[in-house]
Amino acid sequence: MKQLLIYNIGILLVDNQHKPFLAGREMAEAEILHDAWLLVEEGRIKDFGVGHPSPLPWGGDGGGLDAHGGAVLPSFCDSHTHLVYAGSREGEFVDKIQGLSYAEIARRGGGILNSADRLHDMSEDELYRQAMTRIDEIIKKGTGAVEIKSGYGLNTNDELKMLRVIRRIKETAPLKVVSTFLGAHAVGRGYTQEQYVDLVVNEMIPEVGRQGLADFIDVFCDEGFFTPAETRRILEAGLKYGLRGKIHGQELADSGGVEVAVECGALSVDHLESMTDKDIELLAPTNLPPRGRLLPQKIDAKIASPSGGGWWGLGPTIPTVLPGTSFFLNMPFAPARKMIDSGLSVAIASDYNPGSTPSGDMKFVVSLACIKQRLLPVEALHAATLNSACAMGLSHDYGSIAKGKVANFYITEPIPCLDFLPYAYTTPLIKQVFLSGQEI
Repeated sequence: MKQLLIYNIGILLVDNQHKPFLAGREMAEAEILHDAWLLVEEGRIKDFGVGHPSPLPWGGDGGGLDAHGGAVLPSFCDSHTHLVYAGSREGEFVDKIQGLSYAEIARRGGGILNSADRLHDMSEDELYRQAMTRIDEIIKKGTGAVEIKSGYGLNTNDELKMLRVIRRIKETAPLKVVSTFLGAHAVGRGYTQEQYVDLVVNEMIPEVGRQGLADFIDVFCDEGFFTPAETRRILEAGLKYGLRGKIHGQELADSGGVEVAVECGALSVDHLESMTDKDIELLAPTNLPPRGRLLPQKIDAKIASPSGGGWWGLGPTIPTVLPGTSFFLNMPFAPARKMIDSGLSVAIASDYNPGSTPSGDMKFVVSLACIKQRLLPVEALHAATLNSACAMGLSHDYGSIAKGKVANFYITEPIPCLDFLPYAYTTPLIKQVFLSGQEI
């Protein structure tokens, strides 16, 4: 029996409630143990408590680890990334500095289409190599579960190439990975809007489903990209293959993305920089239908979510904010404070991608949520762990230090309190990282 006892923990953030997500006022609540210990057994959390037990008083073949007064916190769960991509786009970074907008850069051949052109010319092995460098980076910065989207292929062969790379990452990386098909990220070169939607629905989705390459499906439902009607059609096609929706919405304009997300029973609706009071009301738990219009009444739990927990236990559509995007693009931040005050369950993710957020540093993202969106540190940490795990359908196994969950956590240098983590926004506080109970 493989056991590991970590002792002399200054701050241990634990979860005795086993809720799938936190919403509203409960996001500001935290159970913190001081002078604590944590026992891991066979890669999962076995027990925790306070005091100074001798290393492994329960026996086992492992050993004890002294945390030296550092904090032990659950690994970040990053529920929105595009980290499989070819090369970088620092030229567009300079364009932004010189005043060009996201839409203007796209019209000049930059943006998503630029990444699609580069990805087309790059081999799967090189895509994998570059992506694994980013995976190693985010693991060291405390991320233990990550969603990775396609969307830089924009034709059937290249979308499948991306998804095969993501599958290879799933099979070889030590962190938990879920895969999302985002063929509807932009209209591919050489297609009209109508032709491209037909391609996604009639060719891409069936092939992705046949090969079992994705856990979810996503659509960029926003001004200049895909309409609510097109989004509904694409999500409905995805459901035939067990792919639940995760929508890009309300980033560039009041585009109807939230309404479609609620109607279609999407697991999350992400970005929300242009979110309205009406959108917040639509997401309120009292207004959500028991099932989205498109969701079937019964469904095999094996295709409901990567966690196998079934759709109905995953909670409402989770609004997911991406403060790193607002920071990098110098655009408004999503109204996360208002969402929480309205009783919503908010998640935070990085949006790691080459054009609008070339960073997967979730500690910095948490700091941005506190500084720019007025979240309390504990609210931001819950948003970046348990709630973001829920936005991937993983919160029964990930997102908190709870008995029975996968032992994904990190140890920090000694800190005076939990608030210090986002306060010291560039200080490298993470000292050791553990995934499935193994130090990485």
